[in-house]
Amino acid sequence: MLAFAACALLPSRRMIGVAAFQFHSVTRNPHVVRQSRFRNVVLFSAEGDASGKARVVFLGTPDVAAESLKAIVGDSKKEESSYEVVGVITQPPKRRKRGKVTPSPVGLVAEELDLPVLCPEKAKDPNFLDELENTLRPDLCITAAYGQYLPKRFLAMPKYGTLNIHPSLLPRWRGASPVQRSLEAGDDPLGVSVLFTVSKMDAGPIVSQDESKVDHNEQATVVLPHLFNIGTDLLLKALPKVINGEITMETATIQNEEQVTLAKMIDSSEGELKVWKDSATTCHNKVRAFSDWPGTYMFFRYGDDDTVDPVKVKIIKTQVLDETAEQTSTIQLGPKKGDGLRIVCADGAVLECLLVQPATRKVMDAKSLVNGLQGKAIKWVQTPDEEEQVDE
Repeated sequence: MLAFAACALLPSRRMIGVAAFQFHSVTRNPHVVRQSRFRNVVLFSAEGDASGKARVVFLGTPDVAAESLKAIVGDSKKEESSYEVVGVITQPPKRRKRGKVTPSPVGLVAEELDLPVLCPEKAKDPNFLDELENTLRPDLCITAAYGQYLPKRFLAMPKYGTLNIHPSLLPRWRGASPVQRSLEAGDDPLGVSVLFTVSKMDAGPIVSQDESKVDHNEQATVVLPHLFNIGTDLLLKALPKVINGEITMETATIQNEEQVTLAKMIDSSEGELKVWKDSATTCHNKVRAFSDWPGTYMFFRYGDDDTVDPVKVKIIKTQVLDETAEQTSTIQLGPKKGDGLRIVCADGAVLECLLVQPATRKVMDAKSLVNGLQGKAIKWVQTPDEEEQVDE
């Protein structure tokens, strides 16, 4: 019998043959047993199934999930472990510049750990589901930021179910962007949930939860891995009880549907800071929430000539000052060393921009931006579509 994996680009001790990439195809090993029906597939020889341990398949894609995979595999290798990781599923590799194909962070870690990896274009592909059912034969699946909807047939395969690490205090913030939406809303504490996966998104019964206090200036790029670390620890503590039947879909805690909040997908247009109508705290929380993607930005005009086109400036790091001021579009640099650009928002509170990035330039502190302007004034500019709405 063959086990298989996708997107492994480096030779593996367990590799028998390499199925051709659709856009990067070379069969490196002459001992090809067969080609998979999937794009980006590597075939492996199975090592038997005589351990008596539960067979776990991990699903994930980004860096935070890769760290979870490392921890889970490390735990599985302990003598007293009741499970083994037999395969990994991740998103297909991305094609970069000059035709280079880059596996996901989870795919790279799986290759380092010599684990079979599969990268289906769609998790509902019946051929993929056939291979999963007949080859990897999971007893339990674990998902961590995988990024695809799992069909009912998938969820019916593992006898212990599918567990998901979700970085919010469910039922608050179900959906694609829980950390970003919780930071945008100013939630404190934040938290993470481990739950059983069901067909409805993030609606399964909860196995465990934990809260985490965060600093009011911490950004998503820091909070997200922190919450996934907590979630992975919760998962590892729960795994033995799930496998021995103590924790099941029936014994886990049902979510209160009346308390559901949805974390909708983020649109790039949400990144603009509209200081003329939003509070300083609202703008600051946007900077925190969208620090990874899509980022936040404003339009600045340099000098006193209103006919000069404004410049798009990314706002990288901010804080809210404990003071108020008269509303003005003029932006001032604070008087002390290390102070940022001070912007008076709609509520009269002051948003201080500590790090910025003008178009085509590197990230810089506020003083570096001011020094480069050689005494020119800085004003924020309201976007044209917003001006039209105000006029109406």
